[in-house]
Amino acid sequence: MDNLEFLPLRDVVFNTLRQEILTGNLKPGEHLREIALANKIGVSRTPVREAIRMLELEGLVKMIPRRGALVADISQKELRDVLEVRNALEQLAIELACERITKEQIDELKVNVAEFKRVTRTKDVTKLAQIDVEFHDIIFNATDNRRLIQMLNNLREQMYRFRFEYLKDSDVYEGLIEEHIQVIKNLEDRDVENARKNISYHIYRQVSTVSKKID
Repeated sequence: MDNLEFLPLRDVVFNTLRQEILTGNLKPGEHLREIALANKIGVSRTPVREAIRMLELEGLVKMIPRRGALVADISQKELRDVLEVRNALEQLAIELACERITKEQIDELKVNVAEFKRVTRTKDVTKLAQIDVEFHDIIFNATDNRRLIQMLNNLREQMYRFRFEYLKDSDVYEGLIEEHIQVIKNLEDRDVENARKNISYHIYRQVSTVSKKID
């Protein structure tokens, strides 16, 4: 049974529109007209309006006075702003994780990498993005710092579009897997210096790749 059946209608519409934006079916600058979308999806305007507000919080939609809701462009400045904050927070997270991560969490990371390898054969970008998010979430949870985890979770939503764009390029998969393996080794060795260095490089490579696509 489809898991969407158990979600509030607003969340079903949100997930539908989000996927349309991420896959490019709804293009940057395109108007999101509530009535047309409600008719297309088969719902009332209310859950569409609520979903658009959620998409705005995630940075996928912009509200323009007298024009309404538009699919947001991916800009170099937005990419840089988000990734600068991510880099700072993830370096702190990896430092704390080096001190606090458990063997069970290390094992979870290894299972995650194996699953990512398996799914690369399908080139299912949505699934790969989910697995990549889960890898970083294991590290965040290993910090045992509730405030930091909350900040990173909020940032994750703004990062998702860039992560999805990055993973559309199958040429990055091998390098990403190797970077994850290296980070796991650093965590096992409690090697803070190299862990910070490698997580920063991991983020920089994503910025560099996506930046070339959004001139």
